[in-house]
Amino acid sequence: MTAIRGARERARSEITAAIKDEARRQLAAEGAAKLSLRAVARELGMASSALYRYFPSRDDLLTALIVDAYNAVGEAAEAAGDTARDTARGPSAGRPLARWSAICAAVRDWALAHPHEYALIYGSPVPGYHAPRSTTEPAARVGLALIGVVRDAHAAGALKEPAEPLPDPVVGDALALAAELGVELPGAVMARLIGAWAQLFGLLSFELFGQFNGVVEARTEFFEQSVRQLARGVGLTTPR
Repeated sequence: MTAIRGARERARSEITAAIKDEARRQLAAEGAAKLSLRAVARELGMASSALYRYFPSRDDLLTALIVDAYNAVGEAAEAAGDTARDTARGPSAGRPLARWSAICAAVRDWALAHPHEYALIYGSPVPGYHAPRSTTEPAARVGLALIGVVRDAHAAGALKEPAEPLPDPVVGDALALAAELGVELPGAVMARLIGAWAQLFGLLSFELFGQFNGVVEARTEFFEQSVRQLARGVGLTTPR
């Protein structure tokens, strides 16, 4: 019975992967708003009723694709940060910046390699779709990777907190998020981290969606310089 159950689970996993692969092809060709379970079933040679046993609705399939995309970019960010932490050379003050830059570069590399999946999670909302709470944790992975860099720098005394004061409501929101995440950071630093996270994806969206065309040609250099500015904004300093 165990062998039969294992075979069934492998078959279900393979069919699920095939459904999601075809759905990603349709995302690239038609966009998320036109994703259709019937069209996916037709391309795979499946009856629609059979596909519904795997994904009962279009929204269930979209959610699976969204979670996969968030997890993929999150894994890329985390792996890059871990590698940079373990291999960074030079003064200890520069290591947090190396981790920060590596995470941002990995996110950009993933976005450039998967533009349609990036558009699914950071582009225009899909009409009629409302993301469930199951997407929240995967969506936080990149932000948590960046927070981890700043938290470690703060614990090591290598964080230079910006002197410019922030409005109390902004700091209050940041402290509430820090408490929810269990992160011990000053409110002003946490607020600037939220801004840096948003600006990182703003940079990527401008690049992927064409707003830099005719404006910025040295894309990689511009991105790296912008990432360093974001790092300075949250208190990570560049060693002399």
